[in-house]
Amino acid sequence: MSNSGSIHDKSFKFAVRVVKLSGYLAGEKREFVLSKQLLRSGTAIGALVRESRHAESTSDFIHKLSIALKEANETEYWLMLLHKSEYLTTSQFESIHSDIDELLRLLIRIIKTTKSKASISHSTDQRRTTAQQTRISNDQKE
Repeated sequence: MSNSGSIHDKSFKFAVRVVKLSGYLAGEKREFVLSKQLLRSGTAIGALVRESRHAESTSDFIHKLSIALKEANETEYWLMLLHKSEYLTTSQFESIHSDIDELLRLLIRIIKTTKSKASISHSTDQRRTTAQQTRISNDQKE
């Protein structure tokens, strides 16, 4: 993990927290169903972020992070449910909820920024293609 503030680092650290919380819920609270759901969605975020490093294209990158965003939303749901059903205390919930909230905000920002840059790039490419087609058409007329 290079930059301690990166989405890669934050999502990995969050996954470690989720693994530990899942173990606590199963061991101490004897809760197995919700903790498995939390474990699956909470660790998927970091895996998808990691996978996005080697995306085949900008659209693939956006797609992978969009799935990570869905997993983050689901993880927030399981955390809220665990809190409301009193498997997590308010302080436990607030601590981990601030982390998932940060991941949600980061993912949304990265996706929006990437889409915006891709849109600008696409518009530029379209203008170039149109100019090239015009030149070819003019050359054929001559």
